[in-house]
Amino acid sequence: MDNILEKIITTKKKEIEPFKLLSPIERFEQDGFFWQIRNRSLVQNLLMPGSTGIIAEFKRKSPSKGWFQTKELEVEPVVTVYDKSAAGISVLTDTEYFGGDLDDLIQTKVVTDVPVLRKDFIIDRWQIAESKAFGADVILLIAACLSPKEVKEFAGYAKSIGLETILEIHHEQELSHYCEDVSIVGVNNRNLKTFETDIKTSLELIKKIPDGKPAITESGISNAATVLTLRTAGFKGFLIGEHFMKEEKPWEAYQKFITELNSLENKI
Repeated sequence: MDNILEKIITTKKKEIEPFKLLSPIERFEQDGFFWQIRNRSLVQNLLMPGSTGIIAEFKRKSPSKGWFQTKELEVEPVVTVYDKSAAGISVLTDTEYFGGDLDDLIQTKVVTDVPVLRKDFIIDRWQIAESKAFGADVILLIAACLSPKEVKEFAGYAKSIGLETILEIHHEQELSHYCEDVSIVGVNNRNLKTFETDIKTSLELIKKIPDGKPAITESGISNAATVLTLRTAGFKGFLIGEHFMKEEKPWEAYQKFITELNSLENKI
């Protein structure tokens, strides 16, 4: 399979340029466009005693597997069920490759109380301001498409406007992107160049992640027992989307998963 990440980044660069001209970053910062409600903390929710640690994702499609849910599926029935027990909610806002948009993010923000992660491919400071303006509490910085210098700049800027950041890594070398302004370190079990998934990626990298920041694991989690394995290894958060979204009624798949997780935890 061709390098999907390179294609996505190329598309993203072309996509954001006209919007930067229409709404310069200064407009977001100075004209009252920033979301006025106090930001919700994903870090706090992940570290809270009794937290499920689940970051439930709303994702309509993927580049490798196509559509899970079309635009006919409304956001509210899914995310309001997530909201009852998830530590946070992730929303894919990339349109070309993941079928989402900022409307999905806004709708999630207004009907839920937990922190909302804008899941997209951040390559420009402007997108961080845009994320704040559209209601995100957390943004994702992917080491595979940023330099350590860019991560430091973007994480610092995000912190200055009240956003938390997840630094997403895929192998040990990307830990060089880590900086103090990063809020959370995430290990993606899916290789963004090939889209192959392996949980062993998280189990190997958890030993290398710096102390002091909560670690989350992303992708490839399809059963409650895996969550317990990853929690025992040291992870505080577990981002799960495809497992729910591929079902006809994602909210029911989520409820079933939480019930199974609670049942396993009660046996410990």
